[in-house]
Amino acid sequence: MIPRVLTVAGSDSGGGAGVQADLKTMLALGVHGMSVITAVTAQNSVGVQGAWELPVEAVRAQYRSVVDDIGVQAVKTGMLASAELVEAIADLISGTDAPAVVDPVGVSKHGDPLLAASALDSVRERLLPAATVATPNLDEVAQLTGVRVESEDDLRRAAEAVLGFGPRWALIKGGHLSGEAVDLLTDGAEEHWLRAPRHDNRHTHGTGCTLASAIASGLATGLAVPEAVARAKEYVTGAIAAGFALGAGIGPVDHGWRLRAPR
Repeated sequence: MIPRVLTVAGSDSGGGAGVQADLKTMLALGVHGMSVITAVTAQNSVGVQGAWELPVEAVRAQYRSVVDDIGVQAVKTGMLASAELVEAIADLISGTDAPAVVDPVGVSKHGDPLLAASALDSVRERLLPAATVATPNLDEVAQLTGVRVESEDDLRRAAEAVLGFGPRWALIKGGHLSGEAVDLLTDGAEEHWLRAPRHDNRHTHGTGCTLASAIASGLATGLAVPEAVARAKEYVTGAIAAGFALGAGIGPVDHGWRLRAPR
C-alpha cells in the first residue's frame, strides 16, 4: 500500500504554503497525503489578510476520522494557532504510532503572526516532546528558546536549546543566515550538517511547510531521520531554485519542479 502521510495545518488560500503546499509535496514525493485543517487563512502573495481557527472538536474529529480508518505512516504539524489546538494535537500525535514532524510555525513569510503568544508554553511543554523531528527556523528558535543565532557557530547552541524541550531530533534551519544555506540536524549525540547553494530567488513562500512535509514523506517510506532530512533538503533546494512569481509579492516555491526538470 502507498505510504500515507497526514498534515495537520492551516489552509493557505494562495496555495503556496500550509496544507496546500504539504499535499503538493507529498504528491511529488510519491506518498498519499491527507489533511486535518486547523485554521483557514485569507492569504496571498503580499500577506495574510485574515485567519480563523477551527473549533478543537472539528480538528479532533478530522484527525480521528483519518487515523482510525485509513491509518498513517507519518504526521506533520504546521499552523496550530492557539494553545487549545496545540494541546489537542499534541495528545493526538502522542497516541499515534507514527513519527511526527513538528514545524513550530510562528509567523508567515510576510511577518504575520500565526501562533498566539499564549500558545508558546504549550508548544514547548506539550508539542515538542511529542516530536520525532522539530524543524524551527531561526526566528522560531528565538521565539521558543530565546537563543539568537547570528552565525553558523550558534546553530549548535540553538539545537541544544530546542532538544531541551524533548524532541528526538532538532533540525535548525539556517536559511536566514548569509552565505550558503546550512542546516544542522542533531539528536544530541550525532550531528549532520546539510549544505546547499543559496539561490538568488525571492519567491520562497512555503519553504518551511514544504521541507517538513518532505521529511514526513521520507519517514513514511521507512527512511531513517538523517536520510529523510537529507533527501528533503535536496527536494526543497530544487523547489526554491524553481520558485516563481505569483501576484504582486513573494511567489511560492515550485513543488512540481522535478516534473519539469530535464531528464
